[in-house]
This record gives sequence, C-alpha cells and structure tokens, in this order.
Amino acid sequence: MINLTDSAVNAVRSAMAGAAQPVEGLRIMVESGGCAGFKYIMGLVAETDPADLVIEQGGIKVFVDRSSITHLDGTTVDFVIGLEGAGFTFDNPRATSSCSCGKSFS
Repeated sequence: MINLTDSAVNAVRSAMAGAAQPVEGLRIMVESGGCAGFKYIMGLVAETDPADLVIEQGGIKVFVDRSSITHLDGTTVDFVIGLEGAGFTFDNPRATSSCSCGKSFS
C-alpha cells in the first residue's frame, strides 16, 4: 500500500481544485530511467484504467498500475516545503539506493 501524509493530501487537493479540467485523482507510477535506474512519475488524471489498483486516502483517489505496485508497496509520499523549494518526496522501503534529487531509485 502507498501512504500519503496529511501534507501530501492537502497539496493534491489544492492541485485538484486548481485544475482546469475535472480530475478523478492522482496517478503514481514507476518507469525505467532516472540516474538510479527507476523514476517516480506523478500526475493528476481525468480518466482511470480499469486495471489500476485504487487506493483512497483522505478523500483522494490514488491510481497505481499493476506493474508499479511492486516497486511502490510501503512507500510514503510527503509534500515538503524547504529552503530549496517545495515538492513531493518518496520514502520507499523497497529502494536499495536513490539519487540525490530523490526522484529516482534502484
């Protein structure tokens, strides 16, 4: 399962409220690439795939494709604001290493 912190839920809600088109929820997936082997991909989606795993947390629907769930199981997604800006972070217990940007892992 994927866990969103309260801060992440609030950030997604805010993004959904500001979207120009109706949004169904948030897609989180993993693709090959990045400097460590895999990279996280996130985005608001208007339509879902019937094969997606759907996780609902804090009123937010999170859609994960079946091939990504093995890489994301147990991951906590947070939204942080710091000196270098704001953004989502991933605490993934399945990652054996990650790059300094925090957006890719192996």
